[in-house]
Amino acid sequence: MSAERAGRVRLGLAANATQFWLLVTVNAFVGSMVGIERDVLPLVGQRVFGLASETAVLSFIVTFGFTKALANLYAGRTADRLGRKPLLVAGWLFAIPVPFLLMYAPAWGWIVFANVLLGINQGLCWSMTVVMKIDLVGPKARGLAMGLNEFAGYLAVGVAAYLSGVIAAAYGLRPWPFAIGVISVFFALALSVFFVRETHGHARFEASRGEPTNEAAGSSFAALFARVSWKDRTLSSISQAGLVNNLNDGLAWGLLPLHFAAAGLAIERIAILSAVYPVTWGASQLLTGALSDRVGRKWMIAGGMWVQAIAIALFLIPVNFALWFAAAVLLGVGTAMVYPTLLAAIGDVVDPLVRASSVGVYRLWRDSGYAFGALISGIVAHALGQDAAIAVVAALTLGSGAIVAVRMRETLWNARAVLSIRGASL
Repeated sequence: MSAERAGRVRLGLAANATQFWLLVTVNAFVGSMVGIERDVLPLVGQRVFGLASETAVLSFIVTFGFTKALANLYAGRTADRLGRKPLLVAGWLFAIPVPFLLMYAPAWGWIVFANVLLGINQGLCWSMTVVMKIDLVGPKARGLAMGLNEFAGYLAVGVAAYLSGVIAAAYGLRPWPFAIGVISVFFALALSVFFVRETHGHARFEASRGEPTNEAAGSSFAALFARVSWKDRTLSSISQAGLVNNLNDGLAWGLLPLHFAAAGLAIERIAILSAVYPVTWGASQLLTGALSDRVGRKWMIAGGMWVQAIAIALFLIPVNFALWFAAAVLLGVGTAMVYPTLLAAIGDVVDPLVRASSVGVYRLWRDSGYAFGALISGIVAHALGQDAAIAVVAALTLGSGAIVAVRMRETLWNARAVLSIRGASL
């Protein structure tokens, strides 16, 4: 450890700039893999494979959500034992067949299988880019780091969604819109194998600089799981907010393109609405992540959930492209207030030695929201209509913000206290 203290391992964004920005780039490629599906694939289900019900069309999101959730849990636990980079590389290996299956699958079942592989890719790769950035920057600028990470990922989601929609309008729904994924896999795998370096040592170094932040690293995984999921009022509030956030993102991904198509919008306009939400989400996180480092986490999260609820409700207004565009922007702003802040809050209160495991449990609940969102949206839309499904998701999002307001404790001051203690100990 003396060698590390002598300067081999340093914390901070400036001290680790090359690796940090490399991981930002890798996460952009992670996001683009989801973006190619966000506007085109629901239409492929209806128009190419002839799926009649919303539940059937949204089945690929259910599969993706549950697979990604479980991959997050596995990635977090394994990364604390074996390191981060092997899981990042493995995630890209799982992604290799995905764009080809989307391009040439002869039956919808193969599309669902492609989303099993995509869920593994996203669970392993996005989890590792999150954890590795937190490792590198230390406790001082977690919100900024998460804002930059999620900015890159979701800006890429939006850009890929728009490009895939434009390509689909010009050349058809398959195969060319999904060719973007081939490029993403090739470059991201090469960067991950040859240029990304392991960051597990940074987490151990941070842990060595002072007292553990909260839960002892020696606790059992079962105890850690219970603490993040329901025992700790702050961490459980964070977990449910993450779940509901992705529940409404499942609606935006799967049902809203069908809602727009049913209203008579052309593919080009559906692509714009599908893209502006994640683009706004991604770009706004450059501000919201850093802002949470100044003003705190709790009210950013609660307020962001309420803004999302209002935005979703605006889609209930009869077809009005300008208003729906504004609603998509507002939904992106609300999500940007929440997404990096939730991750930063986790980092504030868990011990660095169980950081990846804690993030994995949180991301299990968060990304299962994709599946629950698709299930709820599909079932309610099939039974009561698309407007009813949108209203239900808006109400759930509003309630989630209320839970945060009532139960969650502010976490930023804990991070600042730990930072001051560790600074005094050096």
